[in-house]
Amino acid sequence: MSARPVKRSLTLRGHRTSVSLEDAFWHAFREIAVAEGKPLNVLAAEIDEKRGVEAGLASAIRVYILQHYKDR
Repeated sequence: MSARPVKRSLTLRGHRTSVSLEDAFWHAFREIAVAEGKPLNVLAAEIDEKRGVEAGLASAIRVYILQHYKDR
C-alpha cells in the first residue's frame, strides 16, 4: 500500500469531486461502505453533509474512518 495520497473521483449529489486519500484509507472507506450496505458515493455524500466548513472532505473522511474503528 502506498503512503502517498491517491486521488480518486467521487460523485456527491450529482456533482463530481476529487478526493486524495492514502491507500489504507481508501481500503477502509470501501470496507465501511460495504458493511453499511451503501455505495461509496452515498457514504461520501453523508460525510460531506455533516462536515463543518473548516474541514476538507478528505479530512472528514479520515476522521469518519477513525471514529468508525474506535467505536467498534
